[in-house]
Amino acid sequence: MSDREPLHIVLMGVSGSGKTTVAEQLGTALGWDYAEADVFHPQANKDKMAAGHPLDDEDRWPWLRALRDWISSENEAGHDTITTCSALKRSYRDLLREAAGRVVFVYLEGSKELLSQRLGGRKGHFMPTSLLDSQLDTLEPPTPEEDALTLSIAQSPEELAEAIIHEYGLEDVVRDAATAHDTTV
Repeated sequence: MSDREPLHIVLMGVSGSGKTTVAEQLGTALGWDYAEADVFHPQANKDKMAAGHPLDDEDRWPWLRALRDWISSENEAGHDTITTCSALKRSYRDLLREAAGRVVFVYLEGSKELLSQRLGGRKGHFMPTSLLDSQLDTLEPPTPEEDALTLSIAQSPEELAEAIIHEYGLEDVVRDAATAHDTTV
């Protein structure tokens, strides 16, 4: 067990950027659970997106507050977290930074063509491909003063997870997770 402050990694980007896939990869390597921000959406938001209507700020604020509060409660329990969240605007990221603990953002950046291709192959998600343009229009990529890590989604999920682990000095956590896994198998 480490004496470090819990770390809360928010994987951000538009739909189709690979947030869930990278979260799964990171979770496995680190031995941490992850949360999909989508589950924090009220049903009305999911219904609105499923009907092809983009969310506006009034739809997003309660969702983001719920996510911020969840991160704070996990921090209070001493848990590290991995969260997937579009976090498209700086004001949204600023709200999430209000959570207790150290909250960092990893922006998964990709071309519209690659994102469209990925969304076209996705099944069973409530957000249709047609809303990609509205997300890209809303997107405010992190600026240098936000101290966010920007990674290209042209890399494999394994490479992305490795880059995140290295950036935040989590190699010891990976070793500890591997050791814990070896002793429980």
